[in-house]
Amino acid sequence: MQRLSNFIGGEFSPPIEGRYLEKRDPATGEVIAFVPASGAQDVEAAVAAAQQAFPQWAAVPAEERFSLLMRVAELLEARSEELALAESRDTGKPLWLARQVDIPRAIRNFRFFAAAVLHWSSEAYPAQALHYTIRQPLGVVACIAPWNLPLYLLTWKVAPALAAGNCVVAKPSELTPTTATMLAQIIQQAGFPAGVFNVVHGEGSVAGAALVAHPAVRAISFTGGTHTGREIARIAAPLFKKLTLELGGKNPTIIFTDSPFEQAVAEAVRAAFSNQGEICLCGSRILVQRPLYERFRQEFVQRARTLRVGDPLDPSTQQGALISEAHLQRVLSYVELARQEGGIVLCGGEQIRLEGRCRNGYFFAPTVIEELGPKCRVNQEEIFGPVVTLLPFDEEEEAIAIANGTPYGLAASVWTENLARAHRVAGALQAGIVWINCWMVRDLRTPFGGMKQSGLGREGGWEAFYFFTEPKSVTVAL
Repeated sequence: MQRLSNFIGGEFSPPIEGRYLEKRDPATGEVIAFVPASGAQDVEAAVAAAQQAFPQWAAVPAEERFSLLMRVAELLEARSEELALAESRDTGKPLWLARQVDIPRAIRNFRFFAAAVLHWSSEAYPAQALHYTIRQPLGVVACIAPWNLPLYLLTWKVAPALAAGNCVVAKPSELTPTTATMLAQIIQQAGFPAGVFNVVHGEGSVAGAALVAHPAVRAISFTGGTHTGREIARIAAPLFKKLTLELGGKNPTIIFTDSPFEQAVAEAVRAAFSNQGEICLCGSRILVQRPLYERFRQEFVQRARTLRVGDPLDPSTQQGALISEAHLQRVLSYVELARQEGGIVLCGGEQIRLEGRCRNGYFFAPTVIEELGPKCRVNQEEIFGPVVTLLPFDEEEEAIAIANGTPYGLAASVWTENLARAHRVAGALQAGIVWINCWMVRDLRTPFGGMKQSGLGREGGWEAFYFFTEPKSVTVAL
């Protein structure tokens, strides 16, 4: 049983008010840790530590920041197995998935932004006067990470923020706190000055709200639900804080009759059910051109039925547990809503009860639903679980209209061997990310983010450095 601590000013410390939250293993339902239920006093202490550290850290040369960030990557790699196990226990995802995706990506995030800061340059425009731009770190920034990809997405924010010379107060989800604590240990071991990186645990409505509202926090990078993002924007806007909000999605997978069929089916299954469907990029609406619909439905449902749901520690497990009992009930409620809206459940739609150590875990069967109109709630609202719908379409224009017909605009994938159609549809889709004949192929240099209610701003590559710095134009008379 772990009792986690906050990390403030280079030291691990208990919450000031002495209150803790229970953290349960999603696969077993058992309490495995106690997490600080931090409040405004803890946030104040963390921000003060970051403020004190900022002048010194901002003055550190890029080469030295590069070395420190690379040292973090090395230490993450040395503890990769320990980190993967912690991530699996916190989230309920298969251990092999944490080993293959989550932890390697966290390591890559630090290496990528460490190298990038060495190539960060300013623009100069000589004319009648010399005009040049400098980009300076903001000061104290907040990095608020979700529970589905905890270390993966926290490092995606922390690495560029630190590389650019900012000091960070991180707030991980109270549901998945362990790897953020381990990251604090690693950053301390790497030799970062005290106060440059801080971790405050606690509930979003308390610790998160205090962090967002703190007047000394200059920028907020948040990944999570659209409702929470809207509340963060409401609080931050009057204070003129910089914001990136990576929010929800209701992403379409569009499959035309001329698609590479075997690859399309396999990747549609992966896009639908990876990480138990608990990824904002999952393809939860599958649009299939009508001549191909029956064949696709039969093959897709068969593959969904054969996905192995089981103990996350079992190497043969393909689907682990959902994050919590509350989230399990939420997913169940959407399946019931689908039935009420006239949908037909082709497979799944129910909780799965396992034997042995996972008998009290939060497992849900991969679920496929058809006969729902594009405007029904199940096709409009983010479920964030292993639930997908099948929708037939006739013409390209209809597919685009259905795909764009939700409040979200995060990602989409298009399957066709017609190059002109691929480019045409990609250009017409209201989505920040479009994959053609693939899914979840990422390059850290490219901008990441969504349109409409899927978010605000972009992360990744130079976009991250633009966000975590303030541009200043200087003109020298010649």
